[in-house]
Amino acid sequence: MNTNRKSTTKNSKGLQKLTQLEVKINSLLSLKKITRADTDCLNEEERAELSRLLTHQLNTLKGEEKEKLYNQVEEIMDSQTKNEIWEHNHINIMWAISSFVRENSRMPTKTEIAGKTELSRQTVHKHLKEYKNSIYYAESQQQFSIMQSKVMTTIFQYAVNGDMKAAKLYLESIGALKTPSLAGTGNNVNNSTLIQNQNNYIQIGGAVLNQEIIKQMSPEQLNTIEGILKTVTIENE
Repeated sequence: MNTNRKSTTKNSKGLQKLTQLEVKINSLLSLKKITRADTDCLNEEERAELSRLLTHQLNTLKGEEKEKLYNQVEEIMDSQTKNEIWEHNHINIMWAISSFVRENSRMPTKTEIAGKTELSRQTVHKHLKEYKNSIYYAESQQQFSIMQSKVMTTIFQYAVNGDMKAAKLYLESIGALKTPSLAGTGNNVNNSTLIQNQNNYIQIGGAVLNQEIIKQMSPEQLNTIEGILKTVTIENE
């Protein structure tokens, strides 16, 4: 009898504690915008439970309901959770755009992106508008920058193995074919735009063509190179 009474008392206290927490959480969720000051009534354990509940709801809700909840709790979310939500949205939006273009041969509207991702139109609009000024855009540009040398090396390898389209692309990338005429009206004007990077060069057999060599060429020599490249390009098109 005593054991059953203690067990009943313990269960009652547990139920009472859970009910008190539910009251606190429901009170917070009734607010239009939850601030950090509003959560001062919660202890550490209760904060963890609130975080778990909100994370579950944000992963479950879709469209306008998810947008509404996110705006409501944005201030009390930790940076890691915000980052994870942003990255998840970004991956979905990129997938929606690429798949829509593949299926319809045109760019989708914001409404069409929202339909594919099950995000709200407001979330899609905000993400696209703020992306270029976000830290994530800068990080992605750094990743592309790291891979740039790899791409240039691959193009160069195809070029020296006889792929003239790759050779043309390589020369355009380093600036050698940037202007309509290599010779133009004078060396001083054209040589400043021929090659952008002195570290870039192209080697054909034992001959190396780089920025310094091109700068020293006469207009006649540059015209000759241009004529050869145009002839080869036409033959390979």
